[in-house]
Amino acid sequence: MSDSTMVAQRPTFGRRMKKIGNSIGQYFSRPANLIAVLFAIFLSLAIIYPLVRMVLNSLTIHTSGEAKAMFEEFGVTLKRGDLTILHWPYLLFNKGVATYSGKYFWTPLGRSALMSLIACGIAIIGGGGMAFLVSRTNMPFKKFISTVFVFPYIMPSWSLAIFWINFFKNEHATGGGIGMLQSMFHVYAPEWLVWGFWPTAFVMGLHYAPFAYILIGGILRNMDANLEEAATILKASRFKILRRITLPIVAPAIISTILLVFAGSISSYTVPFYLNANSSFQSISITMRASLVAGKTGEGYVTSTLLMIFSIIILTVNNWFTKSRRSFTTVSGKSGQITKINLGKVAKWVIAVVIIIIVAFFAIFPLISFALESLERTPGKPETASMIFWFSRDSVVNDPYLETRIGTQTGIFFNKAILASFGRSILTSIIVALICGTFGILIGYAVSRNRRGKIANYVGSIAFLPYLIPALCFGSVFLALIKQPAFSKLDWTTTGSEWSAVAICIIVGGIKFIPFASRSGTNAMLQLSGEIEEAAIIVGAPWWKRMLRIIFPIQKSSFISGYLLPFISCMREFTLFTLVTSNFTLATNMIGFLQTNGADQLANAGNLLLVVLVVGINLFVNKVTGASIDKGIGG
Repeated sequence: MSDSTMVAQRPTFGRRMKKIGNSIGQYFSRPANLIAVLFAIFLSLAIIYPLVRMVLNSLTIHTSGEAKAMFEEFGVTLKRGDLTILHWPYLLFNKGVATYSGKYFWTPLGRSALMSLIACGIAIIGGGGMAFLVSRTNMPFKKFISTVFVFPYIMPSWSLAIFWINFFKNEHATGGGIGMLQSMFHVYAPEWLVWGFWPTAFVMGLHYAPFAYILIGGILRNMDANLEEAATILKASRFKILRRITLPIVAPAIISTILLVFAGSISSYTVPFYLNANSSFQSISITMRASLVAGKTGEGYVTSTLLMIFSIIILTVNNWFTKSRRSFTTVSGKSGQITKINLGKVAKWVIAVVIIIIVAFFAIFPLISFALESLERTPGKPETASMIFWFSRDSVVNDPYLETRIGTQTGIFFNKAILASFGRSILTSIIVALICGTFGILIGYAVSRNRRGKIANYVGSIAFLPYLIPALCFGSVFLALIKQPAFSKLDWTTTGSEWSAVAICIIVGGIKFIPFASRSGTNAMLQLSGEIEEAAIIVGAPWWKRMLRIIFPIQKSSFISGYLLPFISCMREFTLFTLVTSNFTLATNMIGFLQTNGADQLANAGNLLLVVLVVGINLFVNKVTGASIDKGIGG
């Protein structure tokens, strides 16, 4: 090649580089593109990297005990830090130790799956039946029932578990104590109804029944009434209409409810934790946590990885099924007048009263029980009621162990340890809300302004990924991370500081609750026409001013929800943080510690405060945003 030819090519190469540089500059000159790229990098590091670390931990020898077990089972010599796949067959197909795999994996998994199926049935029957009565009958008091029925879903699931204990515990069951049923009616519930498998299934089903009510009720309320009217004209019976028209229409919602309730129940930790006082129900989540904290770290991460994969498959199937059944969409706008089933002049009042009693028992009575249990100096005896567990400056428990661990046993409003845990919970939740809410707005802006862009679609998808991972598994991801030397400052067991635990809770919560805020932000941004921002660009308004002066004021209700909903979720969360915190870091940790160590009055007082705060914030969200999760149904 001649020198003249090479000289002729240099300007061409230079022009190409300049063109590429101009294209890159032009691409990043749009704020939405810059935000999308930054979040693609950040979320990949914050979500994908910890997941990779979790999988690697299932392939790593963590302790000398694990190395010894591998040698005894497989005859392979390993040392701490070595990579091996042997944790998987050791846990899943262990033949060297009789019943090992069954005891620590298959039996807990099978019983957890059966418990989850029963919870699904309770949720579908209770929530779906309630949705039908509210949306399709002339039952009175619909507004009250609709509002109160969602309370068990707003409250933490473990609050219902504590209520269950308060109501059914008795002197004939493990743990003793006098519950409300024994105190009021001198009835002793059998132990299987107080602790273990069945109470866990009942509580999970009751917790998720409002979820089924919301999904199924929304479809029943919005479906085209012409379908049922046509069937009525053709003299079809009410049962045939229900079987051939109504049920097929709500089938996608029923399937979604079953899949989501199953995924949530099988990975739940707190409800089995509280209801397992007699150790009769070792759920898969309990055995997983026990492995992680008892030196069987590799096995714990194997279980965590399998649960994560299992949940992702379930939710992927749910999304596929929902999309594939779009032909069942029947909201045509042609008729909104639905003929309500006449229950009869007497029957409708009887049904309404019975439902109000049942709903109030599981939605309002738990708060009453927490208040009563926090007042009784002798549990089960209302005549011993006193405010000392709230306002006493003196010791109210007299337990040397508790005195040693929390440093004080005074009433809750003078108990520095309990108040400090609430303070850390509030601080953590505020920071998590600020992170999630702000990130959600930015992600929503990037996704809505680049709806066909690959990077924006990647950001939207990966921002939703934490929702697919069970809370305990997600916590185990970051437990693996803080055990690395580079992140040891975030491990409270290394630093001895509760603030290390708060820091990792902020990181974990800030990532786990991003899906709520990102979906809220994306939906809000998609509702805005691009012309609004384009007009501001024409007059030279910078991006930050467009966001603060135009976009945020227009959609402030949705954006405020994006801040408040992560706050509420973080305040009531226990499972997500249990692996990376001490027993005293957050209010939920402290309540669990008090409950399991005999300080029932203090635990119930703390639980009442937390539930009132969570429900109060929810009501505040509804008031500010004008939205309510039960309005998709209402009568």
